[in-house]
Amino acid sequence: MKKLTIVLLLLAIIGMNEKLSAQGCVAIRSTGGFCTVGADHNKDSVSQWELSVNNKYYKSFKHYVGTVFQKQREVLGNQVINHAYTGDLAIYRILNSRWSIMLDLPISADARSQTYTQSGELHRFSTHSFGAGDIRFAVYRWLVDPMKAPKGNLQVGLGLKFATGDDNVQDYFKTSDSTKTYGPVDQSIQLGDGGTGLTLELNGYYNFSKLIGVYGNFFYLSNPRDINGISNAHGGPVSASSIANGSNIMSCPDQYMVRGGVSLQFDRLNLSAGLRDDCLPVHDLIGLSDGFRRPGFIISAEPGITYVFNKVSLYSYVPIAMVRNRTQSVPDKITTALTGVYTHGDAAFANCSVNIGANIRL
Repeated sequence: MKKLTIVLLLLAIIGMNEKLSAQGCVAIRSTGGFCTVGADHNKDSVSQWELSVNNKYYKSFKHYVGTVFQKQREVLGNQVINHAYTGDLAIYRILNSRWSIMLDLPISADARSQTYTQSGELHRFSTHSFGAGDIRFAVYRWLVDPMKAPKGNLQVGLGLKFATGDDNVQDYFKTSDSTKTYGPVDQSIQLGDGGTGLTLELNGYYNFSKLIGVYGNFFYLSNPRDINGISNAHGGPVSASSIANGSNIMSCPDQYMVRGGVSLQFDRLNLSAGLRDDCLPVHDLIGLSDGFRRPGFIISAEPGITYVFNKVSLYSYVPIAMVRNRTQSVPDKITTALTGVYTHGDAAFANCSVNIGANIRL
């Protein structure tokens, strides 16, 4: 019984792993965050190593200014379309019933389609990025001894996000049928943000019975670095207005995620339903918030399903966007103050993101 209780609580950490997912031009990268809901009732020993493989895909194409949908972009056919795939590989070392460590490596393949005008007609071209992203290392601890908290617990995680992903991926941008420039791709498909960050996580759950429980998660990435020095002009000339408002250089933004919901456990099958808020804030928690960023948030309904085999747990989550809000950025506010004309940039969002993955006990 003692071993079984420890297993249930430890596997709750990884049994329904869920990576943060960007859903468009708001560059919320896949840097971690996992769910503590769920338990495996069929194991009688603690595995020392766990491997998590998460696959995420989304297509963003709906432009918003604030919460207002920009229907005219679709009518005109000049909307930006992002196709984004990230495969997250996370390895966990379970030290004992209360402590564990984790190393996460995201690998992304992204394409961004946008338009240029020639002879009064719109033409499309795409820029691309592919490679490893920012590695994250974290340490986790249950606040209460699992043996004394069989129904629920709260876990704290502290981590470092390293600037290992390329924040200066470059490609060709077409300006006409015969001319193009070579420069950094858009911030939303860069592999990294250029900042070394600090992460804080809170993961809690409570099981009312063997059938029903609740869960909650909080993840915050703080990037103290202000800007990363990478031009936002895509290889073209830098405009005077972008220099004036500071958007000529890319920002190193914070991001956070909050989620919670209800889970139902049927032997090997777990079903969950909840809400989540993925956000890239206007202002950072530590340091300045200059440079180009598209701040905003997505509030989603998040159904999920997990099935547990002997050594493998398979899961799928599909956060479905209900509220999309591209908030006013610092450069937007500076331009508003300089010109006296209210300025508020837009961003493209997805309808949903699809997450399919597996957790494997080694």
